[in-house]
Amino acid sequence: MLFFASLIVDGALAGAVYALISLAFVIVYKASRMINFALGEWAMLGSRLAATGFYALGLGVSGATAFASAGMIAVALGFNRLVLRRLVGRPLISVIMVTLGLGALMRGAAPLMFGGVPGTIPLPFTRDPLALWGLQISVDKLMAGGVATVCIAAASSFFHWSRTGLALRAIADDQSAAMAAGIDIDRYFSITWAMVGVLSVVAGVLWTLVSGGGFGVVLVGLKVFPIVIIGGLDSIHGTIVGAVIVGVVESLSAGYLDPHLGGGFGAVASYLLLVGMLFVRPYGLYGRPRAERV
Repeated sequence: MLFFASLIVDGALAGAVYALISLAFVIVYKASRMINFALGEWAMLGSRLAATGFYALGLGVSGATAFASAGMIAVALGFNRLVLRRLVGRPLISVIMVTLGLGALMRGAAPLMFGGVPGTIPLPFTRDPLALWGLQISVDKLMAGGVATVCIAAASSFFHWSRTGLALRAIADDQSAAMAAGIDIDRYFSITWAMVGVLSVVAGVLWTLVSGGGFGVVLVGLKVFPIVIIGGLDSIHGTIVGAVIVGVVESLSAGYLDPHLGGGFGAVASYLLLVGMLFVRPYGLYGRPRAERV
């Protein structure tokens, strides 16, 4: 029973980090109906910039995170202004191919730019497991899950309760009506991508803390697609629920099925869950089916 409970806790903590990077996907989709296939690369670049600020510039953890956030905001605003503006009115496949190309560019350039930088930022707390009710909980994962939960709550509150969030929701519902009401679409798209840049930094740093990888953080982007399909492409709450479900399913599969089916089945389990969801509810748990006039 303790083994089962430890797998549930471990999966839920991993799901909190998954939810943070998936939130960046949903925010972009809700505001612009654009699918960004380079989120893993964004998280990788954010984590590498934070490590550069910490090791090369001698900044502390908070200073390195702020430095990386500023850098990713600059990248996001430049991408929005120089690339995305030129794709307005173009077919969706054009935008998808651009994000895939940007991801390939980031993957190829990152080892050349950050090859000598260590992969993780050391955080000032003990690495010994924390014993709670007989469970041995990794402090790294507990810290990462807590920070991710706070960031998710802040981003969700901003989206639902601020005037900027109201404008973003109006754009998501109907861009033409939002423009007619005087909302500056370009300005709010820039805000959206700036949020994606900051979320990518935090998610990338937390993932390297949990996994210990540097350039391997790109793989976290592969977790996004089962999560957002299971939860619903346009639902923030669905993203959180889907991320926790995927994290728990992966943890249970790794604990119970990997010894019998071979290592790595846990990573496949989320995609099997995705296929099942597509059969039952193609628009996800909290997604809205497209209304069509007949």
